[in-house]
Amino acid sequence: MSSASPSQVRLARRLKDRKFRATTGEFLAEGAPTVREALAAGAVVRVLASADACASYPDLTAEADELSEEQVAELSDTVAPQGIFAICRTPQADLGQVLAKDSSLVVICSQIRDPGNLGTVIRCADAFGADGVILTTGSVDWTNPKTVRASVGSVFHLPIVSSVTCADAVTQAKEAGFTVVASDVSGTEITEVVGQGSFDSQVAWIMGNEAWGLPQEKDLADVVVRIPMWGQAESLNLSVAAGICLFISAMRQRLLNAEDINDEY
Repeated sequence: MSSASPSQVRLARRLKDRKFRATTGEFLAEGAPTVREALAAGAVVRVLASADACASYPDLTAEADELSEEQVAELSDTVAPQGIFAICRTPQADLGQVLAKDSSLVVICSQIRDPGNLGTVIRCADAFGADGVILTTGSVDWTNPKTVRASVGSVFHLPIVSSVTCADAVTQAKEAGFTVVASDVSGTEITEVVGQGSFDSQVAWIMGNEAWGLPQEKDLADVVVRIPMWGQAESLNLSVAAGICLFISAMRQRLLNAEDINDEY
């Protein structure tokens, strides 16, 4: 195993910058679970790892370049880094791919600014079988290292489209046959909507900004729902709310599909 060259470490460090990521078409993934998914997706250009990480994750570091502990600290954004990184190619996707005829669940993230929140929303979308994620103009870059890490590899599992206006995303989703549902505190309780048909076929969820929600974007939706809360908390974290909404609509679709299958037999 060879030591990582200063130029390799410098390149990896510069991938923390959004403009540089856009220019190179590459981004940095950190942590063993994320690197494992990147390798499985065939997205890895180079693996960089400390000696300890190489000993701990031999299946991931067979062709890694070795980092010193100082270089690990230079690259990592975590308090207790695992010492393993991958330089990855940025996959390309478009709205046509996300809003395809066989897609049933899509998430439109409207101006989500917190990288950790976005990564967790992408992870939730992946967990509940979404076919893609659309990031509107003003959202954090999904290749941000914190977003990639928070997704725990889910960024490699589904197509993600960036820099689309919410209006364009909604218009194209409706044209593709999706029911557009917004999550907002002004909406009808989601438990009252489940059996009314809104979640029965193709669903595109709009999830809003952490601070101001969807003051205007909700008017673009076919349905606006809220999550009922019976405790004293004022609100839910964006990613928690997204997980609940996606679970409910995905479960409704799965139950209906199961009924269709049973009807056939």
